[in-house]
Formats: sequence, C-alpha cells, structure tokens
Amino acid sequence: MINKKIIENVIEAALSTGGDFAEIFIEDKKGIGINMISGKTENIMSGRDYGIGIRIFKDFNSVYAYTNKSDESTLIQTAKKASKALLGENIISRSLINNMKIEQNHKIEIKPSEIPTKKKIEAMRRAYESAKGFDDIISQVTVNYQDYNQKIAVANSEGIYVEDERTRTRLAIGAVATRDGEMQSGSSSPGAQQGFEFIENLDLEWHGKEAARIAKTMVEADYSPSGKMPVIIHNGFGGVIFHEACGHGLEATSVAKNNSVFAEKIGEKVASDIVTAVDDGTIPNEWGSSNIDDEGNPTQKNILIENGVLKGYMIDKLNGRRMNMKATGSSRRQSYKYPPTSRMTNTFIASGKSNFDEIISSTEKGLFAKYMGGGSVNPATGEFNFAVMEGYLVENGKIIKPVRGATLIGKGINILKKIDMVGDNLSFGQGMCGSSSGSVPANVGQPTIRVSEITVGGRE
Repeated sequence: MINKKIIENVIEAALSTGGDFAEIFIEDKKGIGINMISGKTENIMSGRDYGIGIRIFKDFNSVYAYTNKSDESTLIQTAKKASKALLGENIISRSLINNMKIEQNHKIEIKPSEIPTKKKIEAMRRAYESAKGFDDIISQVTVNYQDYNQKIAVANSEGIYVEDERTRTRLAIGAVATRDGEMQSGSSSPGAQQGFEFIENLDLEWHGKEAARIAKTMVEADYSPSGKMPVIIHNGFGGVIFHEACGHGLEATSVAKNNSVFAEKIGEKVASDIVTAVDDGTIPNEWGSSNIDDEGNPTQKNILIENGVLKGYMIDKLNGRRMNMKATGSSRRQSYKYPPTSRMTNTFIASGKSNFDEIISSTEKGLFAKYMGGGSVNPATGEFNFAVMEGYLVENGKIIKPVRGATLIGKGINILKKIDMVGDNLSFGQGMCGSSSGSVPANVGQPTIRVSEITVGGRE
C-alpha cells in the first residue's frame, strides 16, 4: 500500500531518538450505512477513511501519532515528532522489511460495493415489513444496514510487512410495541465477515418477526420478581455477560496493570469444572474474525479457561512486554486513529453435555433469560448489572410465563463458579465492543447455561 523503501525510512525516523520498536499501520476503508425509520429511508452515508498510524516503543512506554497524508516527507515528519516523546540512546534497531504472506480464511462471494444501494434498501424493507406487519401492537420499526471493506497493512522494525482485507456486513432490526402508554422493544442484529451473500442467505422475514415478537411478548408480560434464584441464560447473545463481566478482565490491557480479578491467577481454579472459555479469531467468516490482528500477528484460538482453570490471557505486544508473555494475535483497533491493544474477537463458553430441555426440566424455580439486553460493568472488579430483554419464569421444570423488567446483578468471577449446567447448543450473537482502542466488531457466544444463583432485580 506504500513503497517499502518509504516504510523503512519512516521506521528509521521513528527510532532516531532511541526507541526500540516502531510500527506503521496503514488503513483504507470504504463503506456505507443506511438508516430506515418507519419504512422511510432517513440517511444514506457512504465514504472512505484513509490514514497511517505510527507507534513507537521504548521499554514499557509508547507513543502514537497518525496522519491521513501518505507522502514520505509528512510521514517522516510525523515519525520524528512522535519519537521526541521517547528520548533515549540514539541506536537504530531495525530489520529490512519482508513480505509475510497470509492465507485468506474468510471467503467473500459478493462484494457489497458491487451491489446497488437500491437492492440493499429492498432487503431492509423486507425486514421492516415483516416486523411492522407482525401485529398491530408494533408502533415503530427501525432497520439499519452496514457494510464495509477495510484494507490494512502493518509493518514494523522487526522486519514484518503484512496485508489483510476484511469485509463485514450487518443488518439490525429494532421494533417497539406500545400498549396502554407503555413501550417495550425487541431487536435482532445479525452480522458476519461476509459480503452481500450474507444478506441474500439471511431469513430477513424471520429476523423482522423475531424483533417484533420480543417487543410484543414483553409489553404484554407481567413484571419480574426479584431476589436470589437460579437463572438460565440462553445461547447466542447470552454470552454478553461472560464477554463483559469476565472477558475484559482477561485482556492484557487490564491484567498488565493489575486492574483485573484474573491477574496472576494462571493455573488457578476460577470457574466451575464444566466451564471452558475460548477466544478464537480464526473462525471462518465470523463477525469478530480476521486473518491477522492489527499488529500483524496471525489470529489464533486462545483457550482462556479450561475445565474451570485459568489457562491464559488475550495479549498485545506492549502489554506482553510488561507481562513477559508472548502476544496472542489479540491486538485490535477501530481505525488508524487508535493505537491497538488487547481485545476480544469471537469469545464464547464452549459447549457442554446438557441439552436445553434437560436444563429447563431440572430447574424447580428460577428465571429463563432468553435474550439479554444492555448493561454496565466495572472491568476491575467484574461487577455487572444487565437487563434481560426477554425473560420467563420457570416453575417445576416448565417455562410458565413471560416477565419483563428483570436485571441480573452480580460479579463475573463469582458467577463462573456457580455455573452448574452447560448446554450443547453453542451459538453466537454479534455486537460492537468499546475499549481504549475504539469500537470493534465482536462475537459473543455460549450454549444455554444455568447459574445456580444470581441476584435478580425486578418489581416485586
């Protein structure tokens, strides 16, 4: 994407004041976002984002600078300005840039850029009409469409030069149901690292109806009881609790600073024996996957917890230095405007041996959280508070009625130890994860699990 000789000169300038590592990140991203409200196309935004980020290390310190100009003089000037923040012995340490070839594991069949905007809007309208036509109680439907193609290149003073290309497509449907002045919402937001074939193979009507069904069910539901009780958390997006309450605490961003309850616990029991948790950025065409991370390392399958024992963390290069541990292909960033750090990709609790019916039938009394909503987490402690978007009471081994307004309150590391059943129906849900390096696509996932006791907030 930029001439190799220019890259070598920029790296040399970056190391001119004594830095011991320099990296260049190049990004060229093109995409479109379309918003539909009440059946009308409100906004169509398309554009291109291009720029270069330059990062320099000196021991455990780093500095980052970026520009959207790619001429050699600007890049060298930017590198020299950044290097002044890391003064040291003037020792140049770099290797000649060599191409590193990677295998493209995420096949794209239909480039979204080749599809007319009109066809994308037609797909959105199908989803809208299925949601709006589900029931007269549905008062509003919104549909958002996004696709983008991101080309990146990473080069560093250790001689690495590698390129990657990522194409992602997503459709998000939100429905609102209104009854007697009260409103409840439902949503469905599938996405993948695929081209427009993802939309063509998607059951648009099902996703529209599902968003509307959740909203209707919840607006007609009674309020949830409160107190401590067993909670069954369904598969797919139910994994957001592990992602938020535990996953962030397993990122080196937190661990290296000792701001995590999981710090210095490798080899220790941190969860129930039946819990194995994984972060895997290699799964073909999944929302959080890529061929390489944003430091140029191949993504990999990282076992975080195995049979309840903490096995590893998600580690980026800088925090790996601080922890004296190798990077794990987990470094990500929103764009060239952000320095990368350790982040989750596709993070999930692995399948267990119980089936869904068995989990329900063996629960005398509790809450079934079919779909999770938003929440808040303290990453340092793992304390969380999550809304249940769609919930049901379970009594005598049967799902008896829907309830709304339930929240799950607890501490991630405690919840891990109270998981007493893990299902065999692993699936994923798609979201955007925010952290110090910006917002990135992340998959959350799990099979249906049961936690023997969680504090449930409700109206009673």
